[in-house]
Amino acid sequence: MTTPIGPVIIFDDEFHMYVLRDQAFAEAWWEMPDEFSCGFDTLARPLSMTGEPHRVRLELTGREPDEAELRRLVANHYRRFLPGEAPPQAPALADFVAALPREGL
Repeated sequence: MTTPIGPVIIFDDEFHMYVLRDQAFAEAWWEMPDEFSCGFDTLARPLSMTGEPHRVRLELTGREPDEAELRRLVANHYRRFLPGEAPPQAPALADFVAALPREGL
């Protein structure tokens, strides 16, 4: 399986979104694997998280990209946690991901 391409977009157990610069940063930054709901790499390929507290690992699930689901979850995040702000509207996936707010820059 190939390595996720950063940035990675992770949703926690309450579906709050975190955009982290790459797999290594995400694995060092994320503490509890049970707080992970889902994630995607920059190509909208789904991610899974394994490991134990403070020692997590992100991996591609092996499925095809799911851009529609990524965009849906981002829109839900903006509706719930950033009322009054609009999610990126870029038609190209690369531009859409680049417009997302990042953690830890």
